[in-house]
Amino acid sequence: MSIKKSFMLALSNILYDKMRSFLTMLGIIIGVGAVIILISLMDGMTNMIEDQFSEMGITAITVSTTNRGGSRTVDEDEIYALRDEHPELYAELSPTVSMMQATVKSGSDSSTTTTVTGVSEEYYDLKRLELMSGRFIQYLEVENKKKVCVIGTYIQREYFGMESALNKTIKINGDSYLIVGVLSETDDSESGGGDDIIYIPYTVALRFSGAAHPSSYTINAKDEDSISAAMDTLEEMLEKKLGDSDYFRVSNLQELVDKATEMVDKMKLLLVCIAAISLLVGGIGIMNIMLVSVTERTREIGIRKSLGAKGRDILSQFIIEAGTVSGVGGILGIIVGGVLSVIAGKLLDLTTFPSISAIILSFSVSVGIGILFGYLPAKNAAKLNPIEALRHD
Repeated sequence: MSIKKSFMLALSNILYDKMRSFLTMLGIIIGVGAVIILISLMDGMTNMIEDQFSEMGITAITVSTTNRGGSRTVDEDEIYALRDEHPELYAELSPTVSMMQATVKSGSDSSTTTTVTGVSEEYYDLKRLELMSGRFIQYLEVENKKKVCVIGTYIQREYFGMESALNKTIKINGDSYLIVGVLSETDDSESGGGDDIIYIPYTVALRFSGAAHPSSYTINAKDEDSISAAMDTLEEMLEKKLGDSDYFRVSNLQELVDKATEMVDKMKLLLVCIAAISLLVGGIGIMNIMLVSVTERTREIGIRKSLGAKGRDILSQFIIEAGTVSGVGGILGIIVGGVLSVIAGKLLDLTTFPSISAIILSFSVSVGIGILFGYLPAKNAAKLNPIEALRHD
């Protein structure tokens, strides 16, 4: 019997008893569907993590230093010089000076929750900031230590309401700063949130912090491929200047991305292994049904053998039937899993869609399990003696 005829016979046997066939496939459907859903959700989570970190600036490298005193110090001029020496590795650079517990005041309103950070003019491009109005801090204002600032939308709303804050002043630790720009809203515009922020020239912030030089810098690698070399070059320079790696730290968001995706991948593997148990249960169900089928069709097997069918013909027939049952179950599982993964993605605010690799893998495994667990019943059928089979009631 040809493979095509065996396949058609297998389909007719499936349709002959639809309920039994469906119950046989159920374990495969659940297993394949679970694998598709879990892989889609984990892939969606990985993409979400990568997108969120990408918005934060995946190429941004943070440098923190602790000067040892004497000649073993690093100042901003040396960091800028390193950037200029390696234009193939570095792009924007900005020292960052945080003013801890700064008091922000306008009129009778004041706050200590606002994040006040000293930066350079390159910070705007470095962090891909956007302005709602006005402009960002300029080079000459940094160089001449001008008391200007750029505020977040929370400051605009809280202290100035609907009136434009541009060219007005706001007090930070008692000193008046001219507002030259208002940033676009990026967060929920709440107290202590991402929009409750003020940027001032880092040279001004240094004077209030009492430090001679910044101890923190943010520098953009030229591109993602340059991150590793850029970090190595920075570490080499800092170790040469400070003499000990305990006095500096060079970090990048890519490290956090890698750790997060590694954790998601491990979770994905664990969940897929758990879902695979359903496939094994489905395989056992197929084996049981095929054993019952062999018993029910013993006379049919005897007739076919008496008409010249060989053992390998019977063997292939039952293996194809088992593979067909599991294959149809796999297709139904892919459809169910695909639909449910999209629904689950919308509920969890994730972009989910079954990947081609997940579909191919789950379908191949389902067919493989059907063939594997269908082999024993098929072998039993192939070994039946035709005379004894014809005597079977």
